[in-house]
Amino acid sequence: MNQQDNNRKFNPDNIPPKGDDPQRKKNRFNIYWVYGFFLVALVSYNWIRGVSNTGIEMNQQNLYDLLKVGDVEQDLKKDKEKTGLVVVRGKKLVRVFLYRDSIIKKASYYKSILSSPEYDALLKNESPQLFFSIAKDETFAKQLDDFYISSPSTKKILPIYIEEGEIFGQIVSTLLPILLIGLLFVMMMRKVGGPGGGGGPGGIFNIGKSKATLFDKGTRVNINFGDVAGLDEAKVEVMEIVDFLKNPKKYTALGGKIPKGALLIGPPGTGKTLLAKAVAGEAQVPFFSLSGSDFVEMFVGVGASRVRDLFKQAREKAPCIIFIDEIDAIGRARGKNMMMSNDERENTLNQLLVEMDGFGTDLGIIILAATNRPDVLDSALLRPGRFDRQISIDRPDMVGREAIFKVHLQPIKISQTLDIHKLAEQTPGFAGADIANVCNEAALIAARKGKDAVDMSDFQDAIDRVIGGLEKKNKIISPEEKEIIAYHEAGHAICGWYLEHAYPLLKVTVVPRGTAALGYAQYTPKEQYLYNTDQLMDQICMTLGGRASEDIFFGKISTGASNDLQQITKIAYSMITVYGMNDKVGNISYYDPNQENVFTKPFSEETGKMIDEEVRKLIDKAYQITKKLLLDKKGDVEKLAKELLKKEVLFKSDVEVLIGKRPYEEKKSLDIIEPKNEVSEAPDTSIPEELTNPPAI
Repeated sequence: MNQQDNNRKFNPDNIPPKGDDPQRKKNRFNIYWVYGFFLVALVSYNWIRGVSNTGIEMNQQNLYDLLKVGDVEQDLKKDKEKTGLVVVRGKKLVRVFLYRDSIIKKASYYKSILSSPEYDALLKNESPQLFFSIAKDETFAKQLDDFYISSPSTKKILPIYIEEGEIFGQIVSTLLPILLIGLLFVMMMRKVGGPGGGGGPGGIFNIGKSKATLFDKGTRVNINFGDVAGLDEAKVEVMEIVDFLKNPKKYTALGGKIPKGALLIGPPGTGKTLLAKAVAGEAQVPFFSLSGSDFVEMFVGVGASRVRDLFKQAREKAPCIIFIDEIDAIGRARGKNMMMSNDERENTLNQLLVEMDGFGTDLGIIILAATNRPDVLDSALLRPGRFDRQISIDRPDMVGREAIFKVHLQPIKISQTLDIHKLAEQTPGFAGADIANVCNEAALIAARKGKDAVDMSDFQDAIDRVIGGLEKKNKIISPEEKEIIAYHEAGHAICGWYLEHAYPLLKVTVVPRGTAALGYAQYTPKEQYLYNTDQLMDQICMTLGGRASEDIFFGKISTGASNDLQQITKIAYSMITVYGMNDKVGNISYYDPNQENVFTKPFSEETGKMIDEEVRKLIDKAYQITKKLLLDKKGDVEKLAKELLKKEVLFKSDVEVLIGKRPYEEKKSLDIIEPKNEVSEAPDTSIPEELTNPPAI
């Protein structure tokens, strides 16, 4: 059987075939027996009750009429000692046995108290009888005595009392609630017990069992390393792990040991889970997949029990791989915050630590885990011997984004003129999930427009929608507000155009988008990891361009710069308190990567005041530079703003026509030479993220 046939038989939900589970058939057979027993008991009860109530119902007053005319038998044929009045205590009714000859002779009377079918049924009965219900035996006996006293000429027929049906009725009334409760319990077990019913996998009786999904023969994942793009370094690491499992002697022959675990670390949407699925598709070994939250339950001790059961199954299937997604759900550091401590979660983590350290490396069990919060994980979980490798999965660079675009564009019918390289340039900071969303949005936009293929304009609209939100064409904006927005965005664009270290302008628009953005300017940042003071100052000045433009042309400022002020405040404080870019504060960093000092500041009140003053001076200086630049280029701002009011959207080529080409030529590449014995890094990644976000009003 070839690979194509395997793919056709692949179950996308990874659910084993239901028809091959003998335990499920057994459970279903037992449950049907319960249904059948309950049905037979109910039918039998109703049938016996119906047999015992043979006869036609009448009123109690009719009995007195029949006694007066003497139609009630005095001696029954079956038992001479019994009379024609029988009081059944168990059923609270009175049976009246009649003479057949009287029924025929007095047909008119009986037809007056009975319907024709009832009269015919009475004649066909071998022992004709009528019956009526009573409340109490004593009450009926007293009423009968009163009748005989009031009618002395009537021959007395004394009733006899029997217990017919009482024992059976008690048995049924006792068993029926038990059967109903049992049926309800069985149905509840089928609901909570999973597909098998009655406490199957994950049911109430197996609550301590692991919820891991096993991908083994017949449930192979249809994803391989070819479907993972932009993660070349991470793929090399995990491919080596797969090779460990396939050819362990290749490494153990040289004295090496198979790693016990690998932790995939990276921001959301970068492909951690996708990479784990690719490992499951490439490795020809069983693959257990579950989430960190699957261990947590409302019952005490369940988490630790599920960990034990998971590793028990893994030892039986070894060599194998265990993948725990979002491991920070159970792997948070212990004892950091006693006010929010969770003994059950810590017990689960303790059991996981014991199990990871308890099995030998020769078993061939490898743990893969993924998280986007490595800073909150317990140090015991990250030590060598548990997670031997920490694989960092960052946002892709331009080459990686281009490769990711090629993967996600395969099922999409694209235009021949589509430039994938240009798309990669226009999406800096986008993760793999963001790129997949852009491709899907572009296809939907093209379909909405009735196109045969997706072209560049559709991708431009999709990128705008992902960055700024849905376009609000029907949003009512007054001409005065629209003019303020146009000059605000023109101020951003002109500052970015004439500042050396600002990012090249890609697009500026005054079309409202999303819930708050009334307009925005989009730039194309460089692939850059180090920022100097000049670059950060130019970014602050460019971000302040909208506020300064409003001040120059209208003599007053608006609330539209709130997002801009948030960005520059974060950048300014990071320059002074994180990167040591201030002479007065000095080369000191107050950045706490573990965020241990949540309630206390690592500096005095005097230092805090000094930091606030220096931040204010820095922003004031940048504002003066921005204002001077816009005053010098006032004519260009007016040209750009008026053109924006006409066209609403301007691209880089349109700006070049209006004010000429940008005076600074962009460098095609940025070479960074790092010392051999030093590590140059930016510990706070929020700065690059802020710089990649477009200023919006």
